[in-house]
Amino acid sequence: MFTIDYFSEIIEKAIAAMDFPAEPSGLYEPVRYTLDGGGKRLRPVLLMASAEAFGAKAEDVVKQALGIEMFHNFTLLHDDVMDNADMRRGRPTVHRRWNCSTAILSGDAMLTLATRLVADCPDIQLRGVLGLFNATAMEIYEGQQYDMDFESLNDVAVERYLEMIRLKTSVLLACACRMGAMLAGADEASCAAMYRYGELLGLAFQLQDDYLDTYGDPALFGKEIGGDIINEKKTWLWINAMTEGREQMQRVLDKKLTDYLKIKEVKEIYDSLDLPARSHSLIESYVEDAIAALDNAKISAEARSFFVNLANRTLSRAN
Repeated sequence: MFTIDYFSEIIEKAIAAMDFPAEPSGLYEPVRYTLDGGGKRLRPVLLMASAEAFGAKAEDVVKQALGIEMFHNFTLLHDDVMDNADMRRGRPTVHRRWNCSTAILSGDAMLTLATRLVADCPDIQLRGVLGLFNATAMEIYEGQQYDMDFESLNDVAVERYLEMIRLKTSVLLACACRMGAMLAGADEASCAAMYRYGELLGLAFQLQDDYLDTYGDPALFGKEIGGDIINEKKTWLWINAMTEGREQMQRVLDKKLTDYLKIKEVKEIYDSLDLPARSHSLIESYVEDAIAALDNAKISAEARSFFVNLANRTLSRAN
């Protein structure tokens, strides 16, 4: 059965069934708290769907799907510490509810637990699966470092930004797609096609996130909009505005405006440069390329329809 609800139900039940030791509670309670925070579960859904697309059963790869979701949440936990973030998914972040030392240590535990789950596969597949997982992890760390580096840079090229989000966001979606195909015994061409699909989908997904942070509906987006503008975060919108409308942007920044007025005036510059429409055009191109990548994957029409619909949902998502 190829529906998001089908795969989501499997992963939610698997997360609920995870049995962590009672002690030391200070290590394991934050892990459970983090996993119970919800989220889209997009990465484990992609892994299970990819496996089923090549003839395996979702239940047969649920440990690897759990591992990918555990790893994703580990990165969020540590990101929150580095960003000094107060809230995640409508709840206090782990370092706010407990403390930074707890968040770091529990995050370390999540990384190890994720690796154990991913590695729980047949010996004949272990080397390839672990190699993919570890290579992906290193790329994500590189992406996070670039993101941190950008905070102190005035000029960031759009190409560098796109490479940063590819590393920080896209490669884990790509890893999930390829790992599911690998575990199902797909041929290399199909595995590569699924990786490319996930990579391009991730780029579209992150660019849509950037757009929604400025133009989304707060009630649907789940948080107040404009945070990226307030923090002068180097997003696709911000970088292009600073490149093409530097004088206007600098005048706004020199005014030392309230958050409300800063968001309002920067958005007006974005609008004057047609950045919202141009952003949508770029997102659409990534979605189209992701769908085209499926042409090289030996999957059924039903499976292809699932991945096509999932990619198209990126264009209309509001949260």
